[in-house]
Amino acid sequence: MNKLKVAIVGSGNIGTDLLIKIIRSPYLECTMFIGRNANSPGMLKARSLGVPTYDTSINSIVMDPSLCDVVVDATSARDHLDHAPILKRLGKFVIDMTPSNIGEMCVPAINLKECLDRDNVNMITCGGQASLPIAYAIGKSQKNVNYIEVVSSISSKSAGPATRTNLDEYIETTEEAIKHFSGCNRAKAILNLNPANPCIDMQTTIFALVDKPDMDALLSSVNEMITSIQSFVPGYKLIVPPTIENGRIVVMVKVQGLGDYLPTYAGNLDIINCAAIAIAEEYAKIHNL
Repeated sequence: MNKLKVAIVGSGNIGTDLLIKIIRSPYLECTMFIGRNANSPGMLKARSLGVPTYDTSINSIVMDPSLCDVVVDATSARDHLDHAPILKRLGKFVIDMTPSNIGEMCVPAINLKECLDRDNVNMITCGGQASLPIAYAIGKSQKNVNYIEVVSSISSKSAGPATRTNLDEYIETTEEAIKHFSGCNRAKAILNLNPANPCIDMQTTIFALVDKPDMDALLSSVNEMITSIQSFVPGYKLIVPPTIENGRIVVMVKVQGLGDYLPTYAGNLDIINCAAIAIAEEYAKIHNL
């Protein structure tokens, strides 16, 4: 089986960590690592690994579209607004790592297979990848879900320039995704950047207001989700199982990264990258036989 050719647009922390994960994939090959600064740490790392680098951003693909089949956009929501129509015209399968919310919202543990025939798949946000499976489990197992709130705390050091640029889009896209996947009409998302040293691991708490909650059904649904996610994100752990506290349901999860290019505390970046690799590999299995 030939490996599927992948272009990564964006040479920051997310793009470089994706590169390391793709290099060890049996289904994917990074044929284009694309940035704007030929001497950025990510570009230097890619060249040290023998990966072809390009410093003319999206124009690198426009000049020779045959060099890639799949494009992973790890830039910013604003940049993806420009990139999406270009890549659609070129017929590329796009995995959007930004919270632009242009393509089909994808959480592999929930709707991976439904996304494989779309031309643009949006990975939502890191907090979304951590919380949405639990929000989905709540919506699936409970009647009358009145409100869901998710609070993610990440190390400040794991929030690079792109993450900080996208904070408004992060909140809007995560809240829309919570409502989409849970069926709840009211949702709130909060992101805390914690400056503690040593750095903290990513931790996400999900609160829900539910009439007459069925806790046994919820625990079963949550455990099913945890097992599914751990198949591609080994560091995803349930640290507080569904609990009633002050009349609301509380569930807490923690994400520790694989430590590929980024430190293990950067679980927020690791989970969204692992989710992107999961869908790229499934796409490769179907389209590269």
